[in-house]
Amino acid sequence: MSVQHPDDMRPVDLFDEGLPVLPDQTSDDTDLGWGDWRSDSDVSRLLEERPPHWD
Repeated sequence: MSVQHPDDMRPVDLFDEGLPVLPDQTSDDTDLGWGDWRSDSDVSRLLEERPPHWD
């Protein structure tokens, strides 16, 4: 005679589409996490980093 525990009778949903266990990318693995900013285009960054002799 086998003894059943409450966990043995609990239904387990193997197809749960809930939240992922771990995110694909953590917030500290981004430019913002490293203290860098990123604009929508590189044009503004290139204009800010333009050498003074170009003026």
